[in-house]
Amino acid sequence: METTRIAELLAPFAGELPPEQLEQISKYIDIMTKWNEKINLTAVRDPEDIVLRHFGEAFFAARTLLEPESALEVMDVGSGAGFPGMPLKLFAPRIKLTLVEAQEKKATFLREVTRALAFGNVSVLAARAETLTVKADLVTLRAVEKFDAVLPVAGHLVKAGGRLALLIGTGQIGSAHQLPEFDWQEAIKVPQSRTRVLLVGKLKLSP
Repeated sequence: METTRIAELLAPFAGELPPEQLEQISKYIDIMTKWNEKINLTAVRDPEDIVLRHFGEAFFAARTLLEPESALEVMDVGSGAGFPGMPLKLFAPRIKLTLVEAQEKKATFLREVTRALAFGNVSVLAARAETLTVKADLVTLRAVEKFDAVLPVAGHLVKAGGRLALLIGTGQIGSAHQLPEFDWQEAIKVPQSRTRVLLVGKLKLSP
């Protein structure tokens, strides 16, 4: 996919992106398209829809949550095809990123993308989130099955004073507020969406 078109599609979500990031996105889409023929990474098949629905939402989260120079420890739970984790790494290359994906085939795809884009400081864990003991400054969650069950698990992976960032539908906001250990900010509407929001909670420090 042409980088000029990618830039045009992502502008409402991410502003102006550097040429090298646009090239990496184009390469990422090529890899996704090939893998989608073998395993069901995403039901979204059209490249422009992939940019809008996956990269757009993820880059909007990146721009809201991080600075380009950020060097936080970030964990993406139920990473699937790598969203929002991989775009966060594209936006802020210095972060230490852990992608948690229980399905081995999808984890293998994530490792291939990591190699193809020459990412450093990226770990892919083919494991269930509830088995993990590591924690991160920022934990992200998007489009996972059994959201209500996974949500508290993701919450337990946040370091004290860290943040839990959810890319969800407005109907799921109430579930998030069931985690009282987080101070929840007001949900931020995702551009070009009627129902999708970014909801961020900060883990309260123990007294």
